[in-house]
Amino acid sequence: MRYRGLEVGRVDDIVFDPRVTGQILIKLSVEEGAPVTTTTFASLGYQGVTGIAFIQLDDDRTGSPLLQSEKGHVARIPLRPGLLDQLEKRGLAILEKTERITDSLNNVLSKENQDKITGAFDSINKAAAAYADIPVQLQPTLQRLPALTDKLDRTMGSVNELATSATGAARNYDRLATSLQAPDGPVERASGAIDSLGGVTSDLELRTLPHVVDMADEAKTSLRAVRRTVTSLGDRPQSILFGGPTPEPGPGEPGFVPPTK
Repeated sequence: MRYRGLEVGRVDDIVFDPRVTGQILIKLSVEEGAPVTTTTFASLGYQGVTGIAFIQLDDDRTGSPLLQSEKGHVARIPLRPGLLDQLEKRGLAILEKTERITDSLNNVLSKENQDKITGAFDSINKAAAAYADIPVQLQPTLQRLPALTDKLDRTMGSVNELATSATGAARNYDRLATSLQAPDGPVERASGAIDSLGGVTSDLELRTLPHVVDMADEAKTSLRAVRRTVTSLGDRPQSILFGGPTPEPGPGEPGFVPPTK
């Protein structure tokens, strides 16, 4: 038995605890003066060459009261897992995690997933190739950019000149409108001329309208005569050559025959 590497006693016996099933008690003989306190704990240590186990005592704190042990009341020191025990437990946990990781990798690397991964890489390669062609396709456009910039500058200059011309034209139009609307200006004179023309028109209408009405009546009478002539020619076209039919004698004329009832 050692306390932080120094031998401080020996193991007397190893027995099962009669009070707790499965628990093992290790009886120790500790040298007088060993700094065993109430916070001291024990663990199994192993010699490096032979691998022989021994009891390793250690303490979590300093300054704890000494552990008192009597013949009728033997003190107990708790046994904690040693380094190898901890490594064994952690190793088992690591192995379990490794197995789960391996199973997951097997699922990921299945034939179906491999095909999907291969397809994804193919798509990425195609996309990369397409993106690689973009600079080549853009090169002609990039080469034309300086010329387009110059044209744009010239266009902007023309627009500025046009805006300046439009501003001057607007000013001229303003001056023209002002002069047209001035007192005794063209607009006012044109209004007076229109008023005079209206008076002349009214007078002309009063003088010529009756004559126009008479001429219209004569035209209507002539049209009726023409219509009767056309109707007669339609009924007897030979009258153009032989003349129209002789009208029957009326009452009191030779050859008059009164109508029979």
